[in-house]
Amino acid sequence: MSESPVHGSGGPGRSPTAAVLGVALVVVSVVGVLNQAVGESSALHVPTYVVTLLGKYACYALLAVALDLVWGYLGILSLGHGAFFALGGYAMGMHLMREIGPRGVYGHPVLPDFMVFLDWKTLPWYWHGFDSFAFALVMVVLVPAALAFVFGWLAFRSRVTGVYLSIMTQALTYALMLAFFRNEMGFGGNNGLTDFKDVLGLDLQSDATRVGLFVCSTMALAAGYLLARGIVRSRLGRVVTAIRDGEGRVRSLGYRPERYKLFVFTVSAAMAGVAGALYVPQVGIINPGEFAPLSSIELVVWVAVGGRGTLHGAALGAVLVNYAKTWLTGTYPEVWLFALGAMFVVVTLVLPRGIVGLAATTRAAWARRVTGASRAPGEVVP
Repeated sequence: MSESPVHGSGGPGRSPTAAVLGVALVVVSVVGVLNQAVGESSALHVPTYVVTLLGKYACYALLAVALDLVWGYLGILSLGHGAFFALGGYAMGMHLMREIGPRGVYGHPVLPDFMVFLDWKTLPWYWHGFDSFAFALVMVVLVPAALAFVFGWLAFRSRVTGVYLSIMTQALTYALMLAFFRNEMGFGGNNGLTDFKDVLGLDLQSDATRVGLFVCSTMALAAGYLLARGIVRSRLGRVVTAIRDGEGRVRSLGYRPERYKLFVFTVSAAMAGVAGALYVPQVGIINPGEFAPLSSIELVVWVAVGGRGTLHGAALGAVLVNYAKTWLTGTYPEVWLFALGAMFVVVTLVLPRGIVGLAATTRAAWARRVTGASRAPGEVVP
């Protein structure tokens, strides 16, 4: 993936922002109405499981936008963004576990079921506060952002770049996966956190709640996209892309690249945490498998397929690749990993600018063809 990423897709002065927001609004409106207002016997009815699936895709798209912010515009290939996603998910999962209260299998008013099973006597200190939804929301953003800040501060001030930084991010997520697998950590070990019942008093299994979570996920995607777009189009964004293209030159001009990199990396981690928090109540579980390095590598494939350095391309790639995964794992489960590898190879060799880049190139070629055909024979272009 050595070619420059695509910046925009419609030429100077044209932005896909309105299209992205328009699609989000239309999808939310149509899906919600067709699920709630149209009877199940109708061919137009959207089943609740499809609503949940779309909600998952929206969370994945937000995660892809977060990665594209640091890979496409900052030039940092992070292989650890799955860790920030999982941390946000665990923060939300801890709140959902506390909200169960005495309705668990063992009926303990304070301790979650897995702690009772493991003979824990008291609630660990780091679980306190998660009975509050507001506190949980703060932790969803703060915990991934804090980890990214500390990691970035140590790595960027040491001027670690390129493949070495990528390996360090992958080592980070692998270390967290091993830690969360341990029962002694107090996060459910191998089984993780599950058996959630409600959020804010709303039954998680009800159709209305599922639609609400889908709407929240789509709105979070739109907000994350706007935040990322605002960053890359600001003066800060111009410095960030300059760092990507030539960090040494930027440093020679008197800038401190590590500060810009640290800011963008931290914001991206916070966005990933929000995506994880919205993902958990929709799938009903969070376990250490979300930290697996393969998850972060899959995320890179999503962004590459859609087109890095575009934001909307990253979101598109996340939706398309995960739709392919849903279909293949249900129809030909043994084929999925081969298909994933083939996608990355094809994109690297044939479509280095992704789907969005291919669309932009095709549109430009068509415009040149139309313009050339409209000229009279022998006409000289001024």
